[in-house]
Amino acid sequence: MGRKELLGDVERIVIKVGTSSVTMGGSGVSSAFLDSIAEQVKRLEDDGKDVFIVTSGAVGLGMRAMNVNPNPNDIPIRQAAASVGQSILMQTWNESFAKHGLLAAQILLTMDVYSDRDGALNLNNTIDALLRNKVVPIFNENDAISIKQIGPAFGDNDTLSATIASRTDSDLLIILSDVDGLYDKNPKIHPDANIVRTVSDITDDIVGMAGDPTTSIGVGGMRTKIKAASMCKDAGCRLIIASSGIPDIILKAVSGEEVGTIFVADAQISKKRRWLKSAHAYGSIVIDEGAYNAVRNHLSLLPIGVIGVEGRFDKGDIVDIVFDGSVVAKGAPVYNSEEVSKVMGLHSGKIAEVLGRKSRKDIISSDNIAVL
Repeated sequence: MGRKELLGDVERIVIKVGTSSVTMGGSGVSSAFLDSIAEQVKRLEDDGKDVFIVTSGAVGLGMRAMNVNPNPNDIPIRQAAASVGQSILMQTWNESFAKHGLLAAQILLTMDVYSDRDGALNLNNTIDALLRNKVVPIFNENDAISIKQIGPAFGDNDTLSATIASRTDSDLLIILSDVDGLYDKNPKIHPDANIVRTVSDITDDIVGMAGDPTTSIGVGGMRTKIKAASMCKDAGCRLIIASSGIPDIILKAVSGEEVGTIFVADAQISKKRRWLKSAHAYGSIVIDEGAYNAVRNHLSLLPIGVIGVEGRFDKGDIVDIVFDGSVVAKGAPVYNSEEVSKVMGLHSGKIAEVLGRKSRKDIISSDNIAVL
């Protein structure tokens, strides 16, 4: 199937703009580049399509503005730089969109907000309200407070953009970068490297083609882009990696021109299971082989198959389901960690007796489990 056929039904698009694209190799925001993005978004919206932006660059811009060069472990300075840089970034985005009669809205996310189901639903309500009023949502991770050392983080904007594409039922994610797409080997080292135009399945060979981050500032290397492609595949969303240096690259990608690398989506899981797979886990439930086989066959997790509990979690919190040292699924238990510890290893009929109340027979029902 050709590109035009693969992309013929695209109505909702997420565009991720990397740090190298935001600056176009310079020391600050490239207003000309952001203007070109805004112009293309305007044309897409005039064509009846919904468009979201995920932007990188806040930390790097903030460090330049503050004239600091902290080491990677200097978290307070990097948080401060994110706060400064985000203001600079959004000001330029707003100016670019205003030139084309569009209004932009800033949405800063953290994984803990996304992991809370009510928070995720409220986020969708906000996005719907913005779209109804012809406002372009611009997303970034809230790096001023969301750092792995102090709380759950998405970790990079490739993952964030795939999470947003999945959560918003988008049809296409376009990741703009300083590379043309996925190559069979590193083109900066090997002149004979060939670009891979279409990826139908994310095999070990495809993962092996991924390289390290390509710049000293950006954190989204090819490995994170392939991870994003895997998330999009689950969501039934196509993904294109393409060079931001190509004029009108977004319009060319959406129209089905042979640009970059497209990752085909031929599978789709429910929105609830997508949320379960992407949400932050508050603890772990360790299971035996019998429970592992049941979970893999999309059956409920019963207490008799639980052999351990790690961390503290409440009823309804997301947990990792662990077998033989590996996370094999995620789920939302109907009991808290203390209760699971009390009933693990028991037959379901003993739960009410141990907890002293009428209780469910399963720890996690099958519809609240997402197999990884």
